[in-house]
Amino acid sequence: MDSKKRKGGAEKVRESKKRTRKSDSPKCVKLTQHHSKGLTSAAALEDSRAVEDVAGISTARDPRRSRTSAVEKDTMLGLGDTEKRVKIAELSKSSVCMKEPERVNEILTSMRNSGSSTLQVISDFDMTLTRFAYNGKRCPTCHNILENDKLISEECKAELQNLLNTYYPIEIDCTRSPEEKLPLMVEWWTKAHDLLVQQKIRKDDLAHVVRESEARLRDGYKEFFHHLKVMCVPLLIFSAGIGDVLEEVIRQAGVFYSNVKVVSNYMDFDESGVLRAFKGQLIHIYNKREGALLNTQHFRELHSRSNVLLLGDSLGDLNMSDGVSDMQNILTIGYLNDKVDERRQSYLNSYDVVLVKDESMEVPNAILRYITGH
Repeated sequence: MDSKKRKGGAEKVRESKKRTRKSDSPKCVKLTQHHSKGLTSAAALEDSRAVEDVAGISTARDPRRSRTSAVEKDTMLGLGDTEKRVKIAELSKSSVCMKEPERVNEILTSMRNSGSSTLQVISDFDMTLTRFAYNGKRCPTCHNILENDKLISEECKAELQNLLNTYYPIEIDCTRSPEEKLPLMVEWWTKAHDLLVQQKIRKDDLAHVVRESEARLRDGYKEFFHHLKVMCVPLLIFSAGIGDVLEEVIRQAGVFYSNVKVVSNYMDFDESGVLRAFKGQLIHIYNKREGALLNTQHFRELHSRSNVLLLGDSLGDLNMSDGVSDMQNILTIGYLNDKVDERRQSYLNSYDVVLVKDESMEVPNAILRYITGH
């Protein structure tokens, strides 16, 4: 590089640093654009270090991931080989936050180089593939969809609401450990399922109540499901919700393709089609690790797919990939839907990419296009 170019590059970096100092310390870090070419800017990397210094965040991460080399860091600053630059404009959205954008760049580059034949996607359902809110109103979960006059009594509705009011604050309480929450989550879902069984719900009514509900998949879901189907990428949906309802939602949306597998809580109906119990082990937000390990046969069949894109909306969702062996790379995307200020830092510490109050699949879709090259 000649002296003029080096001087020009240094001046741009200094100008970026000046702009950073003038602004308040960032609460989250974005993979920003460098001019119009979709490159990570020096300012973004400077912000990342600032956040780590202020918050005392350790840069140590999963040992399966190697540290970013000096050459790769230069590349992300727009100083290296153009072939290694990650060009995903959607990562510059205001809703996108990252603690370590340089590591995200490294993982994305490795996953793209490996190709779509090595990729699998693991996702939560409620509030991850579905919207958290629409027009200012909270959208229903799989359990909420069943709170329909045709299925349950007003008394049952009130009891389910009381359970939600009691246990949901515990679920999202960052001051409690998963070990402390686990028995309480079991208690919540067990009580809820017992209430539903008492209502004698009929299997034939499920399609109707789903159709009548206000459940909504996130904007861009058609592209997400269709792209995975076309590229023959397996999608595992891991949900603490109700599998029968979940499947009906994606079936009515027209995206229940053959590459989709669901692990969830399924209803057990008697010969006359009336709910009598729930099948198998209870799956809730804090035992998805055990659920993943119980499905090792599924992951064994995908042993050649060593790159994982994981989507969730809770810290418990990060355990959904624990059944994957010989993992090469994992990129985790977390939807931070609620109690943002209270939970922002814990999400930044845990997820590679955090999407704050983002009701779309725009970022996951852009990442999939980049990884698969389509």
